[in-house]
Amino acid sequence: MFGWIKDRLRPVEERSSGAGYTAQVMAARDSYISGQRGVAELTATVQSCVSLWEGGFAMADVAGTGLLTRQTMARIARSAALRGEAVYLIGDEGLVPVTDWDLTTRLGRPRAYRLSLPEAGGGRSLTALAAEVLHLRIGSDALTPWIGTAPLRRASLTGAMLHAVEASLAETFENAPLGSLIVPLPDTGSEDMATMRSAFQGRRGSTVVVEGVAQATAAGMNPQLGQKPDQLSPDLSKSMTAETLAAAREGILMAYGVLPSLLNRAATGPVVREAQRQLAIWTLQPVAQLLAEEASEKLGQPVEIDTIRPLQAFDAGGRARALSAIIKTLAEAKAAGIPPGDVSGAMRMVDWKE
Repeated sequence: MFGWIKDRLRPVEERSSGAGYTAQVMAARDSYISGQRGVAELTATVQSCVSLWEGGFAMADVAGTGLLTRQTMARIARSAALRGEAVYLIGDEGLVPVTDWDLTTRLGRPRAYRLSLPEAGGGRSLTALAAEVLHLRIGSDALTPWIGTAPLRRASLTGAMLHAVEASLAETFENAPLGSLIVPLPDTGSEDMATMRSAFQGRRGSTVVVEGVAQATAAGMNPQLGQKPDQLSPDLSKSMTAETLAAAREGILMAYGVLPSLLNRAATGPVVREAQRQLAIWTLQPVAQLLAEEASEKLGQPVEIDTIRPLQAFDAGGRARALSAIIKTLAEAKAAGIPPGDVSGAMRMVDWKE
């Protein structure tokens, strides 16, 4: 009886929301416990891909709104490449970036957001409706359509392998006796041996163990045979380090929509142009279309974003030949007296929209 009364009088326990300081601490702790899940973002390969996304969006042509400035577009691209989504509050001063957010959904669509905005003296939180928030998501699935997935998370095994190979190489070059030799020398006194040891010191990787003939004889070796320096540097070629590293880098590049041939030392102009078209047409432009659709819905006016023209991601020679053929066709149609409507219909039959 008294226990029931005590439970009724017990105050309600209050916990913090998912968008404050506690959420940041928990996210940092989760990253620490999970280990190597996201450290591949620190590699030069991933940062090169992120820079390509950032530069492509910064150069994009935006029509229909002045809120998507070049600096904002670059931040959106970087956030989408590393996090898979970008959230901005639509305010009177423009688009305000959001560092952390929590949301409620209805039928899989966001309804309201609890946002954390960055400030120099400490962030502040506020609540906004879905119509007040610009939310770009890429790589969403049917289970959580309100959450985006970064390309690196979709290729977590390849990213982990890339980090493991680069980390092992870093440890090898830091701790392995690179350039060290075991040099056999004739028997001599301890002072002369110490002098010889000190003569080989002074440079990184030149630590030398001087082996005398007496030691070799005691070990059952013929002191007159096989007297040559023994290399202590590890042979990394037997572990296929170079091949594994190249395969991991190519996998990361393809996950970000970058053709591996773009980073090939033997790449020529045509290869670079084709890789540029691949990145702009099949990766950047679809993401730009998603952003344009989201901006058109939230800003109430049509927004168009084009990354292909500024990046020159098209075949200039092919377009010139096509334009010449179109002009020639129009001139012949005019000379033959064909109505413009029939010409437009014929153009649409060969997939010319306009």
